[in-house]
Amino acid sequence: MTHNRRSSAAVLGAGLIGADLADRISRSDLLDLRLVAGRDENTPGLRRLARQGLPVTGGGVAALVETGEKIDVVFDATSALSHAAHAELLEPLGGLLVDLTPSQVGRMVIPTVNGPDVLAHRNVNMVSCGGQAAIPVLAAIARHHRIEYAEVVTTAASPSIGRSTRLNLDEYIDTTQDAVREFAGIRDVKVMVNLSPARPPVTFRVALSLLGADLTDASVRTAVDAVAAEMRTFVAGYAVAGCSVHDGRAFVALEVAASGGRIPRYAGNLDIINSAALRVAEQYALAQHPADQEAS
Repeated sequence: MTHNRRSSAAVLGAGLIGADLADRISRSDLLDLRLVAGRDENTPGLRRLARQGLPVTGGGVAALVETGEKIDVVFDATSALSHAAHAELLEPLGGLLVDLTPSQVGRMVIPTVNGPDVLAHRNVNMVSCGGQAAIPVLAAIARHHRIEYAEVVTTAASPSIGRSTRLNLDEYIDTTQDAVREFAGIRDVKVMVNLSPARPPVTFRVALSLLGADLTDASVRTAVDAVAAEMRTFVAGYAVAGCSVHDGRAFVALEVAASGGRIPRYAGNLDIINSAALRVAEQYALAQHPADQEAS
């Protein structure tokens, strides 16, 4: 597939998520990175991106607004508390706003569950890294079984968690729980987050415990394996580390290893949310320029 016109893109935030996302966009066949706007030109992320020759500024959202340029896709990789103000400031620029914070301001999107919703909304929210890993599996199992309770335990290596994510842990938990309820229809949900200081750093892991009716090894494993195969089309390191059912209780362990780019393999939390955000943005870009697509 070739694309003659790329959609313009910008990134707000140059922390762990924003800097990796900028790297990915710079390699995209569908998006053209116009600007990475951080709060301070001296932050490590912005300095590294500048050394790569990418367009950066330390002026934050104001610098992006002041360009007056219509940006087709803006990714917000700052904080949940800032997103509502950013959305209001960026609305006159038009285009799509992809929120990588757990703000719940826009339409929550899980690419394999409701990906097409990106075409009907101008502000979409990527929920959380744990939500992106767990919800496709939970939704698939819940389509065939009545699930009474779900527990989602996310474990991420401490070095892979930036300052904004640490400040947003309450929002992370609330947003992930609400997304599980919406997309999997499970009312009783508990989400927990572990930041592991272990050395060497642990690979990103999400453990799911479910109580439900008529759960069997065969039915659960079939659903989980189908989801994993679909997820690996855009998150190569997505893997099922364990799956078992006993007396109406199901346990599924998922691991995500980062692949490619500049982030370490253990930082699958960064990999999965950025891969999901890029996926929906590229779907949006394709829809904006359908006439530019040609079969290779």
